[in-house]
Amino acid sequence: MSTPLKVVAVSGGTSRPSRTLALTQALVAELGQHLAIDSHIIELGDIARPLGGALWRKELPETVEHELRRIESADLLVVAAPVYRGTYPGQFKHLFDLIGQDALIGTPVLLAATGGSDRHALVIDHQLRPLFSFFQSVTLPLGVYASEADFQDYQIVSEALQARIRLAAERALPLFAGQRLLRKIA
Repeated sequence: MSTPLKVVAVSGGTSRPSRTLALTQALVAELGQHLAIDSHIIELGDIARPLGGALWRKELPETVEHELRRIESADLLVVAAPVYRGTYPGQFKHLFDLIGQDALIGTPVLLAATGGSDRHALVIDHQLRPLFSFFQSVTLPLGVYASEADFQDYQIVSEALQARIRLAAERALPLFAGQRLLRKIA
């Protein structure tokens, strides 16, 4: 029996409740329907204050350093960011500024974003993909964007979004077919 896939998800919002967190959780849950995973979700809001006070990684408290090491050792990253003024928030970028430059080489990354309207959907290709290209990560071709209309009371209600989440997870499966135990679909 092989070991579970280490999936680390970063929810880049700082507020609660959060549509970004709901989308992150849905993506991780869908991956767990198809793959044997050991998942961990990092909520930016939980580490934002100590993270923001550090100019250098050596200034981080151990709790935040531990989360950075989890990101760097993931077999698969799920990264979701809210769109603010046309891009991801500065605190989100600062988190990844502190990640080792070579730590994510070859790491598969499933990209996701949330925004107020569909006008921000290109943030995945124009903002997030270049960020992870810098790290030489393998960004999965299908990102998942959700707008405010896809949620009700911070729960996903859109059938189209749910279908896109399923498709994104299914498209990730071939990357791990030879390495991990796939769960049987009942």
